[in-house]
Amino acid sequence: MGTLGYISIIIAFAAAIYSAISFSLVAKKPSAHLFQRAHNSLVFVAILVSVSVLVLSYGIFTHNFELEYVSSYTSLNTSPFFLLSALWAGNSGSLLFWAWLLSVFSLIVILTRRGKERELVPWAAVVLMVTEAFFLLLLVAVMNPFTQNLQIPADGSGLNPMLQNLGMVFHPPALLAGYVGFTVPFAFAVSALILGKKGNEWLLAMRKWILFSWLLLGIGNIIGMWWAYVELGWGGYWVWDPVENAGLMPWLIATAVLHSSIIQRRKGIFKVWTLLLMFLTFCLVIFGTFLTRSGMLSSVHTFNDTGMAPYFILFIALAFFGSLGLLFYRYNELKSSGSEQLVSKESTFFLNNLLLVGTTLVILTGTVFPAISEAVSGVKVSLNASFFNAVNGPLFLAIILLAGICTVIRWKNASLITLLKNILWPLMVSIVIAVILFATVIKAPGALLAFFICAFVFSSIISEFISEAKVRDRVLGYSNVKTWATLIWSNSQGYGGYIVHAGIVLIAVGVIGSSFYSVEKEETLKIGDSLSLNQYTLTYAGLDSQATPDKDIVIANLSMNKSGVLAGKIKTEKYFQKSQEQSVTEVGIRSTLIEDLYVILQGWSASGETADFKVMISPLVSWIWIGGGVFLLGGLITFWPNRKNSEECNVSQSEYQKLRKEKKESD
Repeated sequence: MGTLGYISIIIAFAAAIYSAISFSLVAKKPSAHLFQRAHNSLVFVAILVSVSVLVLSYGIFTHNFELEYVSSYTSLNTSPFFLLSALWAGNSGSLLFWAWLLSVFSLIVILTRRGKERELVPWAAVVLMVTEAFFLLLLVAVMNPFTQNLQIPADGSGLNPMLQNLGMVFHPPALLAGYVGFTVPFAFAVSALILGKKGNEWLLAMRKWILFSWLLLGIGNIIGMWWAYVELGWGGYWVWDPVENAGLMPWLIATAVLHSSIIQRRKGIFKVWTLLLMFLTFCLVIFGTFLTRSGMLSSVHTFNDTGMAPYFILFIALAFFGSLGLLFYRYNELKSSGSEQLVSKESTFFLNNLLLVGTTLVILTGTVFPAISEAVSGVKVSLNASFFNAVNGPLFLAIILLAGICTVIRWKNASLITLLKNILWPLMVSIVIAVILFATVIKAPGALLAFFICAFVFSSIISEFISEAKVRDRVLGYSNVKTWATLIWSNSQGYGGYIVHAGIVLIAVGVIGSSFYSVEKEETLKIGDSLSLNQYTLTYAGLDSQATPDKDIVIANLSMNKSGVLAGKIKTEKYFQKSQEQSVTEVGIRSTLIEDLYVILQGWSASGETADFKVMISPLVSWIWIGGGVFLLGGLITFWPNRKNSEECNVSQSEYQKLRKEKKESD
C-alpha cells in the first residue's frame, strides 16, 4: 500500500508540471481543447494526491507499522480520535496534507471560476500548479511519508502525549487550511498583473477566498492559544514562540489586505498597496511553513532539520522577487482613480494598515534575530517575551483604537468636527467606565489606558448599531426586535466586520487583564495543609493513581474555599506515557467570567504525603475564548450576501438616505 501512495505522489508531481505548462500555453494562445487537457490534468493531480492521503490514512487506522510514519506517530493504544490527527502530526504527513488541501482548493476554484474571470484562470492555475509541484517535490525528494521500516516493530511509539488533546484535531487543520487558502488569491493577483488588468477583477473574484483563509488562520491561532493554556501547564496562552509568530504574521498582513481591499473597491485607490500586501501574505505563509520544518529556530512545535531549507529558500525568493518584479513592471498602469482626505475612513484604514505592517516587521525581526545573531557573531541570542510585549503592546492598542475611530468616521463629508461629534457618546461612556475601574480595581496607568481604549472601541461599535437601528425604525417603521434582526442582514459585510472588531476587543480585554493582574504562588503541602492566594484557599487531600493500557496517571486532590466558603473540589494530574519517556501535566482550572484559578501539580514525595503545587489566578482569561467565538460569528456573517428587505425596497433610496442623514446628524 505504501508503494501505491508514493507512486501516486510521483505521478501527481509530473501531472502538476504538465498542467502548469498546459495552462501557460492556454494563457498565451487560447484553445478550448488544450484548456480541457490542462483542466483534466489538474483534476488528475487532485485525485492522485487524494489517493496518497487515503493510503496513509488507511495505514494509520489499520496500524500498518511497516510504514515508518505510522510507527512514529501511532501505537496500538492510540485512540481512534487521535489516530485522525496523526495524519498531520508529523513533518511528511503535514506536508502531504498541505499538498492535498492545495490540490482540492485549486480544483474548486478552477471549477467555479472557469465561466467567470475566464481570462484570469489560466495564469492563476499556472501559479497554483507550480506551488503544488513544489510541495510534491518535497514529498518525493526529501520527506517521503511512505518510507518503509527495515524492521517492523510490534508496536509504534505513539502520538506525543502533549499532542493528545482536542486542540490537535482542530488547530493544525485550521492553520494549514488558512495557509493553503491564501495561495488562491495570490495566484489570481499574479494573473491580473501578468495580463495587465488595471481594475478590481481579481479582488472581486477573490474576496471570499481571502476572508475564508483569514478566518481559518485566525481561528487556528485562537485554538492554539487555548490548547497551550490548558495543556502545557505553564499558565499562559502566548509566549511569542517562533511557530506561534509564524501563524500570526500572515494573519496580520491579511487583515491589512481585507481593509485595503475595501478602500480599493469603494474608492479606486490603494491598488498597488493591496497587491503588495497580498504578495507579502503568501510569502509569510511559505516562510511560516518553512520555519516549522527548517530546524533554524528552536521551538516545541518545530520538526528536526530535514534538508528542506534550500528548497524553501529558493521558492520563497522566486515568489517574493517574482511578484515584486511583476508589480514594478505594471506600477505605472496601476494609478489610483480616486483621492483621499486627511480626515476620512480611507486615511484611518491606511494608517491602520501601516501599524499592522509595522507590527509584523517587529515580530519578524524578533523571530529571526537568533538566527541572524548566530550567523553574524556565532552566538545565538534570543529575544524573550518581554521584548515582544514591550514593543507590540502599544502597537496593538493603537490598532484597536483606530478600529474604533474607523467605525464612527464617515465615508463622505468627513471632517474633524463630524468625527468629534460622532465619538462624543463612545468617549463619554469609556470615560465613565475608566473612572469606575480606577475607583474600584484598576490602578496601573497602562492597564487603565488599555481598558479605556477597549471600552471606547466597543462603545463605538454599539453606537453605530444603535444609530443605524434608529434610522431604520424611523424610515421603515420596524419594531425593535425586527430592526436588529434585519440590520445585519441588510449589510452583512459591514456589520459582520463590526462584530469581528467586537470579538478582537473582547480578546484584548482578556489579554490585558491576565497580563497585568495575574498572581501566582508555589508551595509544598502536606496532606491537610492549605495554600492561600487572594480569596482562595486550597487544601491538599492526597494523591490517587490510575493506570490505563498506555499511561500511568497521578492525581492530586484539593478542596477549594473562596472567601471562607467551600466552593468545591479541584484536581490536577500528571501522567506518564508508557511508550515515551515524557510526562504531561493536566492542570486543574476553575474558570469564571471574572478570573481563572489555575492549579499545577509539579511534584510529590514517594509516599504521596507531600506534593508541590503552583497556583495562579489569571483575571478575565475566559473573555479571550468568548472573544474568539464572537470573532468567528462575525467572520461567518461577512460571508452572507447582502439582502434588501421588501419594505426597504419600497422606500426610495433618496428618501432613505435623507432621513438617515437627518437622524445621524440629530444623534
